[in-house]
Amino acid sequence: MFKGSYLEAINAALKDAMAADGRVFCLGEDIGAYGGAFQATAGLLEAFGEGRVLDTPIAEQAIAGVAIGTALQGRRPVAEFQFMDFSLLASDLICNFAAKARWRWGASVPVVFRGPVGAGGSGGPFHTQCVETHFLGTPGLKVVMPGTVADAYALLRASIEDEDPVLFLEHKHLYRRLKDQWDVAPTARLGEAALRREGASAAIVTYGALQHGALEATEGLDVAVLDLRTLWPLDQAALEALAKRTHRILVLTEPSGSFGPGAELAARIQETCFAWLDAPVKRLASLDTPCPASPVLEAAWLPSKEAIRRAVDELLAW
Repeated sequence: MFKGSYLEAINAALKDAMAADGRVFCLGEDIGAYGGAFQATAGLLEAFGEGRVLDTPIAEQAIAGVAIGTALQGRRPVAEFQFMDFSLLASDLICNFAAKARWRWGASVPVVFRGPVGAGGSGGPFHTQCVETHFLGTPGLKVVMPGTVADAYALLRASIEDEDPVLFLEHKHLYRRLKDQWDVAPTARLGEAALRREGASAAIVTYGALQHGALEATEGLDVAVLDLRTLWPLDQAALEALAKRTHRILVLTEPSGSFGPGAELAARIQETCFAWLDAPVKRLASLDTPCPASPVLEAAWLPSKEAIRRAVDELLAW
């Protein structure tokens, strides 16, 4: 039986994956004796030893390079970036090598690049980015962001078992705020969205931490909330089914609105679901600035529950 937080579910997924498959190992900065900056890898060193829990220098390119190289040799590495903002330092290896290896010569690169993203903790512009904007659109790279405790476990297990590189984004605002329990470990498949609430008048398409704000903001309304869970591959069938039922869709994302995932989602829904829509797809996202460190300014930068409710009311009034 599991009883714990989103962060503890990630830790449990790593432990169970390593126990089930000797090819799985972890590497990253301070993940061994220290247990990781957020304690996601606590206890792994004691359980599996230095051969499978590797402390690395502060060198994201080296972390990615070792992970990719060992994956090509048959291992299943899980590489932690202390903050996913710094995964951009390794983006050349991730996007131009790992993601393209299958396309270039049919090689499987079963590697997971995981770490914390997201605002809500006043981390400032260098420790809060949701980096999916930078990586989406890279052929061959899967992008996952769980928004519940069960998905943190199930989607990480699925990512580790996948034959292709996966960018696994953990919203740090959820690490210790969400708690859950289960008797049987949950399972999930990459590329499948989850309907968090039924509704027929309108729908919110979102993922990660914002789904909780969406649920709270629209409590009592006949509004569906769809959690994408996997940003690529995208669950197109779920989007189409939602459009057919609700006819009005709000796309809600944390990354800034311009040229971000919200823009692609809105365009895709408008293009493929136009026949079922009674109103243009509406978008709500964070402001087009770096995330402020000030708690007051950060709150104003993020889509608030009040802003979500206003956007839904405007959509319903169309």
